[in-house]
Amino acid sequence: MSSTEPLQVVNHLIRCLPNNERNRLMLCCEPVELVFGNVLCEPNQPIQHIYFPLEGFISLVITMEGHQPLEVGLIGNEGMLGVTLLLGVADAPLKAVVQGPGSALRIRTEQFQNELRNCPCLLSILNRYLYVLVMQLSQTAACTHFHEIGPRLARWLLMTHDRAHADHFHLTQEYLADMLGVRRSSVTIAAGKLQQRKIISYNRGEISILDREALEAVSCECYGALNDHYAALFPDSNSQ
Repeated sequence: MSSTEPLQVVNHLIRCLPNNERNRLMLCCEPVELVFGNVLCEPNQPIQHIYFPLEGFISLVITMEGHQPLEVGLIGNEGMLGVTLLLGVADAPLKAVVQGPGSALRIRTEQFQNELRNCPCLLSILNRYLYVLVMQLSQTAACTHFHEIGPRLARWLLMTHDRAHADHFHLTQEYLADMLGVRRSSVTIAAGKLQQRKIISYNRGEISILDREALEAVSCECYGALNDHYAALFPDSNSQ
């Protein structure tokens, strides 16, 4: 990035950096658009770029033969894609798909690894975020197994709302069913109940959050738990 073309930083990991490391990292990054449906990395393939979302969000998806894809993680401007490089593994563990269009800062893997060696605060912050991501994956696994579709849908809508930075976004029933690992008819029933209570408005894939407080009340405990994990490690962030 050219120093003559400043870009407002709204990625919370980058914002946590001291000025000297933030400026150094920003000079290595390029702004890119996150286009809905674009696959940013495939499992067991080398990670080519690191992404720090500014707007929009990225789904981490696991696929198994004979089954629909299942979302196990969601990354917005509170995090980054590619943090597993800190473990010394060059290949991506999961498929990453843009599910909310927006913008991001992108850095090549080689440059990123060089910054890790020269920026101790960057390494420390990203180690904390790696822990947050592990907790998200674990919480999502438990949520998928133990909780009913209604509270799970509410949790997912809250997480999407946080990262979309808007009360209105596009999510088809087919997509929601895939992300939650359930039948489309189950999503129809659960979303219909939320709409009847005037918590959301849902029509042909267009969702509007009408009552955020009520949505939090019907969500499972996992939403609050995930926020608590993040806030404990990033107390100065207002991301969640």
